[in-house]
Amino acid sequence: MARPPLSERDVLIEFQPVGSIVRVSAIDPVTNTEVIIQGPASAGKTVLARNALAKLNYVLRKGQA
Repeated sequence: MARPPLSERDVLIEFQPVGSIVRVSAIDPVTNTEVIIQGPASAGKTVLARNALAKLNYVLRKGQA
């Protein structure tokens, strides 16, 4: 049975500014799956977190296939 997509409440999200970009890590605490994205600091935390979460959900779905 497929897991429903994760929401921001279900995931650990970490922001690390590196110059003019931000490195965002999203971790699923159940499977310990981690994804990392990078984006411009001007994008804002909400957009970066949403993109990291989308990538994490993609990786988890791909792993179930």
